[in-house]
Amino acid sequence: MKRFLSATINSLHGIAHGFRTEAALREEIIVLVLAVPAGFFIAPSVIWYITMIGTLLVLIAVEFLNTAIEKLADHVTREQHHEIRRIKDFGSAAVFSTIALCGIVWLVAIAVRWGLI
Repeated sequence: MKRFLSATINSLHGIAHGFRTEAALREEIIVLVLAVPAGFFIAPSVIWYITMIGTLLVLIAVEFLNTAIEKLADHVTREQHHEIRRIKDFGSAAVFSTIALCGIVWLVAIAVRWGLI
């Protein structure tokens, strides 16, 4: 139980630090906070709601991982390095892919809700 509490505290510190220092994380967390109540009105069913909010949580997790990769890469070297640039681009592509997933899920949910499909 002590390890669980310690891990929870560390995670909350990470979330707070990310929110304070990273604009992308701040924007995505704000979107999540707004989406939680909006999803009640948009989601065609409970399963849709869980899926819609779940994709946003996955987006935030991927953004945290991307931020961690970027911070680690910057710690290794501040110099321009072709391979590190590529690694950062891979992380960015992962975030982009997750944003696309969120968009698709939310758009389909809206379409289902309005009877378009």
